[in-house]
Order: sequence, then structure tokens, then C-alpha cells
Amino acid sequence: MSNYHEPVLLQACINGLNLQPGGTYVDITFGGGGHSREILNQLDGGRLFGFDQDADAKVNAQAIGDSRLTFVASNFRNIKRYLRLYKAEQVDGILADLGISSHQIDTPERGFSTRFDADLDMRMNQNADRTAAQVVNEYSEADLHRILGMYGEITNARTAASALVSARSNRQLKTVNDLKAALQRFAPRGKENKYFAQVFQALRIEVNEELQALEEFLEQVPDILKPGGRLVVMSYHSLEDRLVKNFINKGKFQGEVEKDLFGNDLKPLQSVTRKPIEATPDEIARNPRARSAKLRIAEKL
Repeated sequence: MSNYHEPVLLQACINGLNLQPGGTYVDITFGGGGHSREILNQLDGGRLFGFDQDADAKVNAQAIGDSRLTFVASNFRNIKRYLRLYKAEQVDGILADLGISSHQIDTPERGFSTRFDADLDMRMNQNADRTAAQVVNEYSEADLHRILGMYGEITNARTAASALVSARSNRQLKTVNDLKAALQRFAPRGKENKYFAQVFQALRIEVNEELQALEEFLEQVPDILKPGGRLVVMSYHSLEDRLVKNFINKGKFQGEVEKDLFGNDLKPLQSVTRKPIEATPDEIARNPRARSAKLRIAEKL
């Protein structure tokens, strides 16, 4: 499983969940099952639900072969519906390791990596309709500008969008190399890798509706968690982390926290961590993906 995806900040996540041996927990991003295995190791009579829309993750869950684990082949935005289906309306803890797994990046045909030439796919759910190729070839210039600027946070988003529209007028952009060739001259010299990583991030977020799914999930958390239950979320870029931080601190994604008549904050969660937990230099040396991880922990009031 470590070849699939080494779990980031494993012990901090487990500590953050404040596991009760007989409790019910949810790993909403099952992936290779690294975090889930450790949760199962500490359960005695408890239950674990693992959510993942990637078919490869289902194979990993089957390999664990533990009757206490229920794998749900669905996006975590559907968490409330499925937990109700399994008669687990409220749980003791929820773990989210957001973003993309090492396995997905390192599988060339998935089209997630700038390192390999492959079809522009980037679907986490391989049965989904929309691919990165469709976004690049069919979206309007204005929409491409919005996606590259908002989700990729690249400074020349307007120019890049125009370049993509111009390139696709000659022939469709079907592969990773097609996309890179169309934007190569706009990548800052010496920072090409970072630039293309930002472009790919933008497309991946759009293809998989990642931020919308995260918002929908977070809005369901207060109803799903038992009082005193824990939410543990690990994010890898500022867009995700901002949504998580705002929801924990304010109970919503924008604006100020609402207050009751007595001036008390009206929010369902209380932050357990004053600042996000980050990986140590030793962990980053072992697992470079941990470099950008920010872990936030909250408890239901």
C-alpha cells in the first residue's frame, strides 16, 4: 500500500481523531487505505466507512478484507445520503486527505502528471463524463481565463486562455504534450515545472468539481458528527485550506461569523488546532508530497 500512496501526517491525523475503540469513523478519501488501516488497528468493536470514487481504491479496500470496513464507491459530497443508507446517521470522527494521490499522479494514462505524455483525462472518477481534454477544447476563452486564474492562480491566465483557444483552432489539444506545447512560451523561464503544475491543478479542480464537492461535504459535517466528534482535514493548496479554515472558524465560507443575542458565536465547530499542523523536515524528506500539507482539526460543539 505504501507504493500506492504513503499517508501524510499519519500519526497527527490519528491523534486528531481522538479515536474511541468502539466508535464509528469515516475516511472520505480512502485511496490506498493507509490512514484507514491505522484507524482499524485502533478500533475494537467500532466501524469504519471509506469513501472513494476511484475504482483503484475499491480494489485496495477489498485487499484489506476487514468486516469492520464498509467501502462506499462514491464522491464524499454524497456522505450524508450513504451514511443514512447504512444506518450510521452520526459518527465519532471524519478524516479527509484532500487532493490527488501519489498513485494517480504516477499512473501515466490518468493524465494527472506533467511528467508523462498521455491523454488529457484527469478524472478521479473514471466513469465521469468530463475530461481535461473537453475543458481545454470546448470551454470558452472567458471560462478558461476564469479557471486558470481562480483555480491555478497563474498570473497570465488571460494570455494562457487566449493561447489555448488559438492552438485548438488548428487542431484539438488531446494530450499532455499538446497542452504543454501550446503554453510553453508563456511559462516563466526557470519556473516551467511550477507553472505547468498550476495549470494542471486548475484543470483537475474543474474536471472533478473539487471545491464544490468540498463545500457540499463541509456543510453536511455538523449534522453527521456526534457532539464531541472530530473533523480532521488535510489540504494541499490555499484554495482548499481557506474553505476548511473559514468553515471551522465561522461556520460558513465567506463573511463574518454570526452571533446570537448575547454575542456568542453561532457556529457548529470549534477549532482544536490554533494553527494548521505541518510535516516535519524528516517526513518531507521521506515523502515530498507532505511538503504542502496543512492539517486542521475541529470538534463539534
